[in-house]
Formats: sequence, structure tokens, C-alpha cells
Amino acid sequence: MDLAPKRPVPVFPLPGTVLFPGAEMALHIFELRYRTMVRDALSSERLIGLATLSPGWEHDYHGSPPYHELGCVARFEDVEWLPNDHYQLRVRGSVRVRFGRVVREYPYRACTVEAIPDNPYTDDDPLIRMVRQELLAERSRLGPLGPDAWLAPPVFEPTANLLTLVGALATAARISDADKLALLAEDSVVDRARRLCDHLRRLGPGRNAPPPPPELGIN
Repeated sequence: MDLAPKRPVPVFPLPGTVLFPGAEMALHIFELRYRTMVRDALSSERLIGLATLSPGWEHDYHGSPPYHELGCVARFEDVEWLPNDHYQLRVRGSVRVRFGRVVREYPYRACTVEAIPDNPYTDDDPLIRMVRQELLAERSRLGPLGPDAWLAPPVFEPTANLLTLVGALATAARISDADKLALLAEDSVVDRARRLCDHLRRLGPGRNAPPPPPELGIN
């Protein structure tokens, strides 16, 4: 199935947030410009580009703060309109992208995107199954630590394929933006999984994890 957008996508930049293909994320949308973005996306492809704000974003957050060129297109899975005209979204990462030319600045940015395909792999390969079990073991080890290891509880089905499992754990893990973006840049899902395992093994009691992202009301 072709998950690449057919047209420019609205860009939703957030600090301390990197979304991976296959992962789900809850978003509370309250700023007027991004409420407009949600309504426009609902009348189009139901897609937004989730971008990670670059260092220095604080100086121009309410304008056009810089964001990393590598990100992920997210598809709306569930949309709840709230009485205060805010939105509660559940989105799922669909494809890695490189953000390109900005075609719209106001009230929110929209830009062209270049889809970045993952290298093919087979989930029933014995090597894939072994890597998957290593990730599940780390998830079990870190599970009791709650917010010391996770920004949010990782959500995935027990039968999830490797891409989805890696996406869910990488999106939720308390590892740095730079490390997450390096994982997102990895074209091989298997190598991405192995590197993620290394990061997860460094989390735990007495080990340093980056602080949670700044509170912007999730928006």
C-alpha cells in the first residue's frame, strides 16, 4: 500500500517529539492555527507531517520556528472534537519523509515531502524474530519504570510486526531527540531495531535519561 502523500502536507512541529512509522501518538490540539490545520486535514487526506523542532525554537515558537528536515507523516486514526473547540487526536505514523519546500506559511505551514522507503525485510526470518524478542525483553524490563523510561506507555499489538514494534518503542522511549532522529534516518528496519535495543539497554535505575519535552499542553 502506497502511504506517501499525494500533495503538500500541513506541518505540525513539536519540541522533544519524534514519531516513527507504525507508532500511535495522542495529541491535544488547542492553538487556533493548529485547530485550523486539523479541520483542513480532515477535509483532505487526513494527514499531517509531524516535525521535531530544532534547537532555538523557543525564540520563535508562535511564528515559524525551525524544525528538522527529517520527520514522519501521521494519519488520523481517531478525532474527537471537544466542547471548547479543541481536538483530541490519535494519529499513527505512516511513512518517513524529508520535508521540502514550504508552500504555505499562514496560519500554519504546509510543505512538499519526499517519502523515504524502508529497506525490505521478512518478518518470519529467524534473525528478525530474534531481534524482535530482544526488543520485547527490553520492554518487559523497563515496563515497571514508567516515566523514568517512557514518555508515554508504548502501544502495540502482541502480534505487531517489527516495523510497528520498533516505531512504538522508539517513539515512547526516553532517549534524546538526536538519537531518535538518527534512528529515524536508518533505512534498514533491522538495523534500526538493533540500535534501539542498544539505547533501551542504557535506560534503567541509576542511568541518565533526557528530561521530558517542554510542556506545551501536548500541542
